[in-house]
Amino acid sequence: MIEYILPIAIAVLLIGFSAGKPYWREYQRRRIKKQPFKKEWRQILQRRFPYFRQMPSDLQLQLKEHIQVFLAEKQFIGCNGVNITDEIRVTVAAQACLLLLNRKTDYYPKLTSILVYPSAFIKSQQSSDAAGVHFVQKTTLAGESWDFGKVVLSWQDTVDGADIPNDGKNVVIHEFAHQLDQENGPANGAPILGKDHSYQCWSSVFSEQYEQLKHKVHLGLPSLFDYYGATNPAEFFAVASEVFFEQSQQLNDMHPKLYKQLTQYYHVDPIHWH
Repeated sequence: MIEYILPIAIAVLLIGFSAGKPYWREYQRRRIKKQPFKKEWRQILQRRFPYFRQMPSDLQLQLKEHIQVFLAEKQFIGCNGVNITDEIRVTVAAQACLLLLNRKTDYYPKLTSILVYPSAFIKSQQSSDAAGVHFVQKTTLAGESWDFGKVVLSWQDTVDGADIPNDGKNVVIHEFAHQLDQENGPANGAPILGKDHSYQCWSSVFSEQYEQLKHKVHLGLPSLFDYYGATNPAEFFAVASEVFFEQSQQLNDMHPKLYKQLTQYYHVDPIHWH
């Protein structure tokens, strides 16, 4: 009899543990949010994240709570001689958590580690041409988002992106927009939308704007969006997210339908933060 009861008991315990895990995680997060925000971290925000001073006080409080949870749950790894400090951790977390305000979040559930290089890093990738000849292609990157638990960032580009909050260029916003996009599979420019948000409308607006950008790139015309956004729909969503947070007024003036979609998705309206 025991040989039958024991496996059943173990199975019940495992099921109970799995069912209770989300509740335990939320309990832990509530405890973390109630802790005082460290004075040293506040000083880093003031120094490294001028965007913070523009935000309404309720969003500032939300952001600080998100930062606390993010730093408790994510691992930072220094690469090529980078020594991970609170300066790095808080500066990255502040920008990453900007994308989580005013909505239910699971704090980038696939993400476990942030790898930080001192500056732009080189990525080697195997490629082949039309004739089938294989070669190694090297690309210099400021950041990269992987769909299996990692974000890679250049610290210098992270600092520059935070220091100039109105140029529409922010590598952390860009890569963490990819993380949101990757929550439901490979990045494709269609993140998980809220129940009141239409995928059809999202697709229609984003497809139109993406095609317009590709047309401008082909003709060499100026654009509010970085040309890199014309690479594919996933990159367009990430580039549009950078512009949404950093050049909100220009985006609303020039592309109001796109601004509305991003306002509904991110649940914030950055125009009123200035």
